[in-house]
Amino acid sequence: MTASRKRKPDPRRQGIAPPAEIELNEQGRLILPGSDTPVPVDRAADHLARGLSIPDWATDIHVYVHGWQTKASRATSAAVQLLEQAVELYESAPDRYPALNSGYRPWCVVVRWPSSSLPGRKGYERIRDRAHAMSAEGQGHAPYVIGHLLGYLDAERGDPSGPAVLSNRAGQYLHLMGHSFGGRFLCEAVQRAAEEPPVLGWSTPFDPRRPFTVDSMLIFQMAAPRDAFLRRFDTLFPTATRPGAPIRGPIALTHSRWDRATGFWHLRAEKTPGIGHSGAGAAPVPQFSTRLLPTGTDYPQEVLDHRLVNIDADWLYRGSCFHPSGAHSDFLRPESAHLLLTLADRSR
Repeated sequence: MTASRKRKPDPRRQGIAPPAEIELNEQGRLILPGSDTPVPVDRAADHLARGLSIPDWATDIHVYVHGWQTKASRATSAAVQLLEQAVELYESAPDRYPALNSGYRPWCVVVRWPSSSLPGRKGYERIRDRAHAMSAEGQGHAPYVIGHLLGYLDAERGDPSGPAVLSNRAGQYLHLMGHSFGGRFLCEAVQRAAEEPPVLGWSTPFDPRRPFTVDSMLIFQMAAPRDAFLRRFDTLFPTATRPGAPIRGPIALTHSRWDRATGFWHLRAEKTPGIGHSGAGAAPVPQFSTRLLPTGTDYPQEVLDHRLVNIDADWLYRGSCFHPSGAHSDFLRPESAHLLLTLADRSR
């Protein structure tokens, strides 16, 4: 379930800064650069403060988490390619993204985790369980990464000036992107972070102490059962007794019937097709279904303004008939960047 690339991206083009890279070990612990030494749990915040300094010039922070069998270098190149394409689209037609009138200057954090295993069902199950373990209570550090980027690991937390905005403490917008098992990783991390107020809190009018949230989440070809948001990730959404949610914008999920990894193979591993093949099924909130659009076509507001949006990419994500995963990794395209950029635009 690796992410293929059409060409080697150059981070220097179009002003794309090299991404920051965060490494986690098999237990979800942050590790020191160039070593396998885990960071002590009580030192995670200090480690992130030293090694993950958010640049002042950035308007949008994008966190990218890769899927199964992905090399570290390939994860970084995939994130760079998507953002490079997004910047190219914005610079070629800024009027099509009017809310970005102050500019679009993305900065990316690539979270890399050990996703390699032997092929087959045993390997699949091992990496599936590991994706969830990255946020395990008392050990997994994935929630702390998100909390740091929102400003919730600071000793002093202040309210933003003026009305509440969908951004972090510095007024920057936070967008999460995942591929395959990286989608499970992100959902687990946000859900876990939201359960621990010192890390990340709900954003609601009733709790002005914690006004910062994730602005959007985009998951390409998610490797999870169709009812995963009902059975496993239900606290990502508001309820009558819990009006706030850690994600203020939509969770957008692409799917393609040409994705054999989350179709044929997922069916054998989990007895059901995956979201990446058929879209989300049962969920705790109403869903909306739409198509992935060409770069020259705008998304109407009403098709993305939902908690959970299934995006049919059958017409574009087709992959190779000779590759065992089919279209699973066929998402590194300008049309995907157009969706990403639209979500950033609508977050304003």
